[in-house]
Amino acid sequence: MPSTVVAQMIYNEEKQTLRIVYVSGMVYDYKNVPWEVYQAMKASGSKGTFLNRHIKGSFEFEKVSG
Repeated sequence: MPSTVVAQMIYNEEKQTLRIVYVSGMVYDYKNVPWEVYQAMKASGSKGTFLNRHIKGSFEFEKVSG
């Protein structure tokens, strides 16, 4: 999963929370993200583009650290 923006993605299926660890070191939890959206992001060619188009602005989030 090489990306210039996203270092790691962790999905909690029970809580429907998508944790994004950015290359910069910042960590955010996006809430109520459906499994299908996570799967689509995993399959996308550009994680950063997918994040900007389909996650940011569409789901509530919480900054965890960074």
